[in-house]
Amino acid sequence: MQGEATKGGCGRLHRALCECHKRVASGPARESVCRHLNRALAECLVADACPEESEAVRSFCSSGGTALKRSQCQQAQLALSVCLSSRSS
Repeated sequence: MQGEATKGGCGRLHRALCECHKRVASGPARESVCRHLNRALAECLVADACPEESEAVRSFCSSGGTALKRSQCQQAQLALSVCLSSRSS
């Protein structure tokens, strides 16, 4: 994962997360303190790997809505899952 994390625009987040892990002892405190960096890095890596699919999920799944929007959200999530699956093989 380290090689992937330094690709694209995610390197800064990866370094910040590594620094957070160095500063805070392992356990619940680390999870709490570093959570925002962990999530931001994960979102960055997903957006780097599958930008169109990631944007569609952000767009269609950002809030509740009509049955159509919920269906579009599910389709976007499936497309993102397929994209990520194909990238991990």
